[in-house]
Amino acid sequence: MKSKILCLSLILILGLSACGVSFNLPTPGPTQSEQISIPVPEASSQSTQLLLTFGAGDLNLKPGAEGLVYGTATYNISDFKPEIVNTGNTVEIKQGNFKFNVVPNLTDVINTWDLELGKAPMDLVISAGAYHANYDLGGLALTNLTVKDGASDVNLTFSSPNQAQMNVFKYETGASQVSLNNLANANFSLLEFKSGAGNYTLDFSGSLQRNASVTINAGLGNLTLTFPENVPVQLTVNSALANVTMPGSWARNGNIYTQAGSGPAWTVLVEIGAANLVVTNK
Repeated sequence: MKSKILCLSLILILGLSACGVSFNLPTPGPTQSEQISIPVPEASSQSTQLLLTFGAGDLNLKPGAEGLVYGTATYNISDFKPEIVNTGNTVEIKQGNFKFNVVPNLTDVINTWDLELGKAPMDLVISAGAYHANYDLGGLALTNLTVKDGASDVNLTFSSPNQAQMNVFKYETGASQVSLNNLANANFSLLEFKSGAGNYTLDFSGSLQRNASVTINAGLGNLTLTFPENVPVQLTVNSALANVTMPGSWARNGNIYTQAGSGPAWTVLVEIGAANLVVTNK
């Protein structure tokens, strides 16, 4: 876990140093573990809004809670002690604050959230910084999902179908490595993905229950899109500089690529800079 934080922190430090920004973390102390147990708000008539605000460290999410959220937070800096704020139909779990003065040494820092989420309908919003994350959101009832992070290493999957119709899934990231898997199981109407320089993989496997739209805005780096065979796809690529690699079975008409199939369809728009775009089948 320490090596993951160190790797991500180096990216963060280099970026902030280039901007003339520096900060100081308190000295790590004894490791503490705190249980987090949050019931579904009584005021919840439809979807609960769950906000997770996290900084540097490891954030792990999976299904399994009987209420809204259950799990533990482990840390060795007192300012990382999580705070829970309940406001009507909104619940926020946030990492404590610290001041920024000089470039920190994160070698000995421990900050890990291991959380289970319940099956009550929810809008989930994750805001994070330089962190490592493993998300399994399969089997939940997500009505909207928003993830916004910085220098990150994220593996997100929907291991089983979402139990609600998701309206919008928004993902915005910086210089990161992000893998989104089994996206058909998310059951969203629209996916909006925006990234900077990095390596990004979007796997559209799973059970596609209805037509879905995807917009991708990517900068430098590598972008891989994987679609199951025999699922209809219309992919539009807008770029003057990208290197595009497509399966031989796909048809092309200008900047529009199509895969023939039956059932619900994917409509995908990619706006990409000087990057590598690879489309594969599985």
